[in-house]
Amino acid sequence: MCGITGFFSHSKNMDQAQLLSTVKRMTETLISRGPDSFGTWTDPKIGLALGHRRLAIIDLSQEGHQPMHSACGRYVMSFNGEIYNHKTLRDELVKLGHHFRGYSDTEVLLAVIVQWGFEAALKKLNGMFAMAVLDREEAALLLARDRFGEKPLYYGWCGSHFLFGSELKALFPHPDFQKRINRDALTLYMRHNYIPSPYSIYEGIYKLVPGSFLKIPLSGQNALPSPKPYWSFKTIVSRGLENPSKQSEEEVIETLKMRLTEAVKLRMEADVPMGAFLSGGIDSSLIVALMQSMNDRPVKTFTIGFDERKYNEACEAKKVAQHLGTDHTELYVSAENALDIIPRLPQIYDEPFSDSSQIPTYLVSELARRHVTVSLSGDGGDELFGGYSRYFIAEDICRKIRMFSKKGRSLAVKGLNTISRLPLLSNVKLERMSDILAVEGEERMYCEMISHHNHPSELVLESREPETIFSDEKQWIKAPHFIQKMMYVDTLSYLPDDILVKIDRASMALGLESRIPFLDHHLVDYAWQIPLSFNVDGNKGKKLLRKILGQYIPEALVERPKMGFGVPLDEWLRGPLREWCESLLDEKRLKNEGLFDPAVIRKRWKEHLSGKSNHHYFLWTVLMFQAWVDEWQK
Repeated sequence: MCGITGFFSHSKNMDQAQLLSTVKRMTETLISRGPDSFGTWTDPKIGLALGHRRLAIIDLSQEGHQPMHSACGRYVMSFNGEIYNHKTLRDELVKLGHHFRGYSDTEVLLAVIVQWGFEAALKKLNGMFAMAVLDREEAALLLARDRFGEKPLYYGWCGSHFLFGSELKALFPHPDFQKRINRDALTLYMRHNYIPSPYSIYEGIYKLVPGSFLKIPLSGQNALPSPKPYWSFKTIVSRGLENPSKQSEEEVIETLKMRLTEAVKLRMEADVPMGAFLSGGIDSSLIVALMQSMNDRPVKTFTIGFDERKYNEACEAKKVAQHLGTDHTELYVSAENALDIIPRLPQIYDEPFSDSSQIPTYLVSELARRHVTVSLSGDGGDELFGGYSRYFIAEDICRKIRMFSKKGRSLAVKGLNTISRLPLLSNVKLERMSDILAVEGEERMYCEMISHHNHPSELVLESREPETIFSDEKQWIKAPHFIQKMMYVDTLSYLPDDILVKIDRASMALGLESRIPFLDHHLVDYAWQIPLSFNVDGNKGKKLLRKILGQYIPEALVERPKMGFGVPLDEWLRGPLREWCESLLDEKRLKNEGLFDPAVIRKRWKEHLSGKSNHHYFLWTVLMFQAWVDEWQK
């Protein structure tokens, strides 16, 4: 795993020394993503500079050094990621006459591009990646990102320069970069606790949409073409729903097991120590079980525990590890250990991000990095196999809402709004139910249900909430079940912009590579062919995964209520974090910054302190933004 960055200008207004010094400074910001070595490449004739930080995983020699040139000289590439099918592709290329000096997947990737062209090459890859490629023949800079967005990539024009990087902080050292906050993107952050692609917190800077590529001509105007998709999740889902598998449930289980085993096997290749995160839940336990079934030696597994029983899954994880015979390491952390991480979060997440499970995610990554360089995780299982409990809650609410006529819903909204405004009866749950009843369409209802703040454009001054998948009907799918729609929406929003951001930044801040077998695109393709009834049983999802896991461990070891990966944030805000909160939520400060309506924030802070309401999700979103401002904007 690595970090990439660079820039380009039509004006060619930097000489060799300026290009080199600037790209070096940009590259240095990504040292945690690539602590093993760095490389730069510049060409003042075309005004281009590429930077690379390397975390060596496959081919630890200098033959894997980047930026790397293709054998024919046409391409120069800075690449971040892993191509899991690189050996198969290499064998195919050798038969076609290609020769290789090393055995890195980067060299194979360049040869694939040479052989089939850039877009066709992307379609052949099974992996996670972000890349920047100079095509001398086409006189263009090409950017691309993997299908699900496991690896990040930011880009945009800043003055006369086009900038790109794995993280926002890589863009900061460039002299043309301007830190102008995008208030409209801030509204999305306040709603979701993350900023959905393609938006970013800064004006003029975007995230490349997963499964797409961008072609920037090296001549002409400073235009920003639209990204072009090379893979469509919507097509995969629609095709699966239209042509569901005709296999029996037993046959589906065997096929799914085979696909998942292959996905795990591909992600177990490395020239460095490897392990896995183990929470003791279904997804991570199944990944570890499959890993162990393919290993003669115990797989290294890692879990963190908390003294608070409500948030602790370490005991269950230990039982799973003992049954599977893994080399298990657990670490119990105190509230003080977790609280010590909070001041570092804005540096790790250099764009506002407030999923509070970022804290335990960093802690378990830190534990794993003491022993391994690569760790597999069970992320993606909930989105693929209907695992989130909110799917069943949302479906139940929508079923009840459908019983109301349009007029009845309108009357209910008025009644709830009236009640919620009464001083003695003010209730956030009533306000949220009113918002849910007021919107049309299941996707929008779901958006209101999972929002941390339902009226962000009223909270963020001088702003307008941009369009997302929740408000753009063209992005929706037709599906017979509401749960399938929620799974689809989450895979395009919550998964890439929350879950994958969380694990990428936490692990890469420590030089740890995280791999996610459930996001193998062949597995995803098959998963959407499986009838929903095979996965959902009453108010419980992931039925097939449970049955496969049952072949390795007793059902009783994992059949328990899902805890999530959380911390007692509501209590911390009233207790050990109260002074920190007061400074960040100070009314005078909020007024001077001019971004938020202070009255809304102060009201919720006071209600939370009194215990009248629990606003920790909303408050954490504000606090993480304010802490980000202190880190990057002051």
